[in-house]
Amino acid sequence: MDRLKQIESFALVATKGSLTAAAQAEGVAPAVMGRRIDALEERLGVKLLLRTTRRISLTPEGSAFLEDCQRLLVDFANAEASVSAGGVKASGHLRITAPAGFGRRHVAPLVPEFLALHPDVSLSLNLSDRVVDIVNEGFDCAVRVGDLMDSSLVSMRLADNRRLCVAAPSYLKRAGVPQHPNELTRHQCLSLSSDASQTRGWAFTIDGQASHWRPSGRLDCSDGQVLHDWCLAGLGIAWRSTWEVEADLAAGRLQSVLDEFAAAPNGIFALIPQRKHLPLRVRLWIDFLKQNYGSASYWQRASLQGG
Repeated sequence: MDRLKQIESFALVATKGSLTAAAQAEGVAPAVMGRRIDALEERLGVKLLLRTTRRISLTPEGSAFLEDCQRLLVDFANAEASVSAGGVKASGHLRITAPAGFGRRHVAPLVPEFLALHPDVSLSLNLSDRVVDIVNEGFDCAVRVGDLMDSSLVSMRLADNRRLCVAAPSYLKRAGVPQHPNELTRHQCLSLSSDASQTRGWAFTIDGQASHWRPSGRLDCSDGQVLHDWCLAGLGIAWRSTWEVEADLAAGRLQSVLDEFAAAPNGIFALIPQRKHLPLRVRLWIDFLKQNYGSASYWQRASLQGG
């Protein structure tokens, strides 16, 4: 059986949530989809899906494999499109959404260069910290930072995202430097109050295990930039991404603490509603982001500009 067809079937079943829905989408019998999944699991020697009469869910191995499969299928589609498109120019309107803070710093500044490369493309950029429903709201692509919650969208990892606890030197001189995450209970922690952000709390690695801790303090805010400003003003400790605070760390305006307990990086992702018939303008936009975010020199330049 064709390996690519097995992978396509697995991704479709995982996205649709049932063999029947996936079979209907492809126009085959559910038994055909079932045999493809069985063959894939047998070949890999691992269970990818848990199937009951009511629902299908991903195993931990299946969830990890799904992300790799989606990326592989998008890359395969892009390779075909690059050949079939030939000399065709990208054109049409592109609707993009991104988180407000990251979008201001690392999406909006790239738009002029992208439009200069593709003069027949127009672009609308939506910056919002809520989790935008890109399917129902008609967006072509979302840039998201952090852990992904919705497996029904096709995701492509663009770069790693590291997060650190940071504070102004003035605060640490006054309140002391915490040596363990448990000591944060004695500190003023500046936390996001947005329902869509940091829902599991601040992440650390303690004794080799991932651990989440819900901060407490006198101040919280739904806007990350305000937290950043409060942190610079010496009002407490914040848990922020390096893309936001790297310039302040380099300049000494902020110091990182608890570095030895830093959580493993999560990701910066591009999300699209589907992988089939991806418009050339969307494919080129994602490739453009990959090229920039995948370059260490880009982040170095951004850090200097941020300072």
